Amino acid sequence: MKKDSILNIPLTRPYFDSDELIEIGNILDSGFVSQGPKVIEFENKFAEYTGSKYAIAVTNCTCALHLSLLAIGVGAGDEVLVADFTHPATGHSVLYCGATPIFIDVDKRTYNIDADLLEGKITEKTKAIIPVHTFGQSADMDPIIEIAKDHDLSVIEDAACAHGAKYKGRFSGTIGATGCFSFHARKGMTTGEGGMVVTDDGKLAEEIRSLSTYGTTTSWSEEGEEELTITKFTKIGYNYKMSDISAAVGVAQLRKLDTLVEKRICLAKYWDEKISKLEYIESPYCSEDTKHVYQSYVCLVDKKINRDKLIVLTRRMGVQTQIGTYACHIQPVYDLKEKCPNSYDIYNRSISLPMYFKQSEEVIDDAVKVLKKAIGALI
Repeated sequence: MKKDSILNIPLTRPYFDSDELIEIGNILDSGFVSQGPKVIEFENKFAEYTGSKYAIAVTNCTCALHLSLLAIGVGAGDEVLVADFTHPATGHSVLYCGATPIFIDVDKRTYNIDADLLEGKITEKTKAIIPVHTFGQSADMDPIIEIAKDHDLSVIEDAACAHGAKYKGRFSGTIGATGCFSFHARKGMTTGEGGMVVTDDGKLAEEIRSLSTYGTTTSWSEEGEEELTITKFTKIGYNYKMSDISAAVGVAQLRKLDTLVEKRICLAKYWDEKISKLEYIESPYCSEDTKHVYQSYVCLVDKKINRDKLIVLTRRMGVQTQIGTYACHIQPVYDLKEKCPNSYDIYNRSISLPMYFKQSEEVIDDAVKVLKKAIGALI
């Protein structure tokens, strides 16, 4: 389609500088490009940053969720309670275990799992709860943890979007049995693709690490031994390892994570100010209990406006927008009859607006003008 404007404002854009190039160059020079010492360095530094005892780097966050569920013993016939308003990867990780995801509706303000609905969905088959820290705002973890303890369930945090986010002063992802992070290109920090599991449970960490490497002991545990140790494959595992090249990017990104997060928070405040002056669109809510890191800046469009047409029109006018994320219960792969009305409403009305580190207030001003014009054309 022909654009009506010369503006070209992307939805997102990862931020790199010379730090990443230097780290990658050092890895290429070393010749150690598969899983090795740089992965260990990245794991150690990520654990230190979050205050976790253990961190295991993996291929992506879906792998992190899958391994976490396997490590706590989720299998065929089990059920896992999952926030409905999320990327289907969260539910898929449950299916990979042969278990059934039970999708729970969300709070209309935070877009996060509604803890008040959990107990009504718990059965004798329920094994775990997966709250999702949607778009970088932590779920309300206290009642979730309390319910889990009362029913002897594990909590696996989907912290894919929550690097640097906090709940009542604690880092999101460090409150449940494990926390699972994503380093996809749209996240607060990125390795292109990649993931991380954090936990304070040594047995879980050992099991997750083994499962991520075909069900073996890891290669570096054998270094420095005086006698040859031949690897044994003790269980069915997976090739979910991270490479040293990806880890090198992660080390560089982690050094600047606080700066990246604070810039997003500043941009979100400016977006809030501008959106408050627009009709037919509502800025995202931020709970006082959380440090929202705005992996995405996701608003709600008034029901009078066709959200899909708004996205198409803003793109034609040079501003890339997108839906928030998915209402999982309506996806054909799950073949579900139960409804999650809040999630469905948010799915139909949410719009993700441009948010990236090098974005300026002037860029936001231009995007708002386009948004206002597009809304006007749809009234």
